[in-house]
Amino acid sequence: MNSLARQFAVDLEVDVRESERLAILDSYAILDSEGEQAFDDIVQLACAICETPVASITLIDHDRQWFKASVGFGVRETPREEAVCDVAIRTPERLLEIPDLQDDARTPMRPTDAAGIALRFYAGMPLVSPEGHALGTVCVLDHAPRSLTEAQRRALGALGRQVQHLLELRRYVLQQGSILQQRLAEAERLESARADLQRRHDDMKRAATYDALTGLLNRTALEQLRQRPDAMLRLEAATYSLAVVDIDHFKQVNDRYGHLIGDEVLRAVAEVIAASIRQDDIAVRYGGEEFLLVLLATPLASAYEVAERIRQSVMEAPLPFPVTVSVGIAAATPPRDTPEKVFELADQALYRAKAGGRNRVVADDTQRF
Repeated sequence: MNSLARQFAVDLEVDVRESERLAILDSYAILDSEGEQAFDDIVQLACAICETPVASITLIDHDRQWFKASVGFGVRETPREEAVCDVAIRTPERLLEIPDLQDDARTPMRPTDAAGIALRFYAGMPLVSPEGHALGTVCVLDHAPRSLTEAQRRALGALGRQVQHLLELRRYVLQQGSILQQRLAEAERLESARADLQRRHDDMKRAATYDALTGLLNRTALEQLRQRPDAMLRLEAATYSLAVVDIDHFKQVNDRYGHLIGDEVLRAVAEVIAASIRQDDIAVRYGGEEFLLVLLATPLASAYEVAERIRQSVMEAPLPFPVTVSVGIAAATPPRDTPEKVFELADQALYRAKAGGRNRVVADDTQRF
């Protein structure tokens, strides 16, 4: 490998390491964060222990040095090319101590304090992540050339480790927060999936028990109600009535106008029925053009009024042509009369209504109003 290729390889490795270092620094989400007492306390300790007027916790970003905490500096950041700390992080394994910055060839930088007075002495302990990357330093500076004592060097190293512990604690909290957010998002996703599954279940249940065209219950739902003890107890608690409603000449409607118009007629009649009964009453699309009404706690006379109201309303419905219905009604006195018997009586009454000319309500003639 020639010298040019070797230099290219070295430069590439440096670029990769720097990219990794910056990515790790970003993982702490600390750049441009607000001041924190724990970091402020450390720079105060650094000044007191090392007997310097200036100290900082400095993080080296892509093109700047940023002070998380400082004493004696009047700014929060400076360009990276002015950062002595940028020199310090090149030897992350040890403290960098420069007795006189003006005499050190490695440091052409000329830092000043908040008053603009030149700083000559520098000592910086690199802050090294567990991955081995130097993120910045905890450093002290003085106006006159000097050196630290061995005890001060050890103390500055200890302060650097404390800063790194604070940084790791911060990253841990961020990671746990991210994990919590992921778990919350997963919980929300599962809840959304559960709710969607419940909606699908409800839709399927509704599709199985409601007539898709009219929105009324279907015969399957009626049979399910008959199997429920609580529903039968409500039915048998008092006299109730059944009404069988049949659309007159409905086959001719389909034959003449088509099934789309026939569907419109079915929906219109169903809407009239739904609007004419109480919330606790039961309306079922029983056959093609036949509807069954269960009017709870309703004697025959009241059932006749409901049926007559339905008949009149159907005649007034906004349809392309006149539509009429025939209705047969019968009442039950539990437990003497079974639902099967009452339905048979109402169906016979409907037969008589149709035989008598349609468009009328006929009550079971074996009962009195």
